[in-house]
Amino acid sequence: MVKFGVMTSTVTYLGSLRTEAEHSSGERIRTDAPKDNQGEGAYFSPTDLLATSLASCFLTIVGIYCKEHEIALSEINVGVDKIMASNPRRIAKIVLLVDFKDNSWDATTRKKIIAAGKSCPVAVTLGDQVIIDYQFK
Repeated sequence: MVKFGVMTSTVTYLGSLRTEAEHSSGERIRTDAPKDNQGEGAYFSPTDLLATSLASCFLTIVGIYCKEHEIALSEINVGVDKIMASNPRRIAKIVLLVDFKDNSWDATTRKKIIAAGKSCPVAVTLGDQVIIDYQFK
């Protein structure tokens, strides 16, 4: 693999509609085209990663908010569903099903935590391009 200067990541085409991304930390992620777009769906697709990045970003910002405000935080899970559109092929909607598990915040705290999560950089970047449907359990 060709190494560039200090970059966030380097992505290499592996053939058969697959890529491998190497983060500057050395961690690696493989992608595969989805079954509905000539791939085998063996790994995350690039659009899966984008949708999953939204959930990860939401959780990261919630974690930062809770840490900064000394709010107890236990496990949170987010289910991710990605809905594609065509002409052009793109992500039309991402559904995030957020399960706060055993976090028993009062209504005001919960509202602030949700607002913080929704302001994550990935959500802001997607802006008006993708519908983001947050559902809270």
